[in-house]
Amino acid sequence: MRLTPMRYKNYTWPHNPETYTVENRRRVAVHWIPFGRCVFQELGGAYRVLRGEGVFSGENAYDQFRQLEAVFREGGAGQLVHPVWSTQRAYFISLKATEQPLPDYVRYSFEFWEDCGGYDGGLTESDGGGTLSLPGRPGGDGPGGAVHTVRKGDTLWGIARRYGVPLTDLIAANPQIKNPNLIYPGNEVRLP
Repeated sequence: MRLTPMRYKNYTWPHNPETYTVENRRRVAVHWIPFGRCVFQELGGAYRVLRGEGVFSGENAYDQFRQLEAVFREGGAGQLVHPVWSTQRAYFISLKATEQPLPDYVRYSFEFWEDCGGYDGGLTESDGGGTLSLPGRPGGDGPGGAVHTVRKGDTLWGIARRYGVPLTDLIAANPQIKNPNLIYPGNEVRLP
């Protein structure tokens, strides 16, 4: 059986890497509560991580590594075609020469993270699915400011950053939130 050659953006490996590890991850926060217990909060989104190692050998081994390094330095997500992983948009997270490169031999390792969002041209600002009620409109909370309705994956830090307010001011404006590290979908957060 002939395996598909590994490709990323405009680079095609002359021969596939020797080893691969595909790891599935989920974003989760752990909140510790008294007496050694904890609560897990899913932050949304699972993604895969692809790690591997390989060798370039022959008189152009170091040139091949430099070409791969140039692709790494481009940044941004790209199309990854891999023999054991379905074609996916991914970020090239790391590239290492794992021993002293010789003119005709380079051992390397790499890591890619799947782009779960399926974005086509980078991230764009959105309300993240949360809703915002302004003063004077239904759901508003009086003259002080707007109210944000928490959605899955929201954190107070993220809400503060989204609306450009200091986190400490946001926490002070919401005394009903007893643990600032633990908010739930449907909670209302007043903006200062």
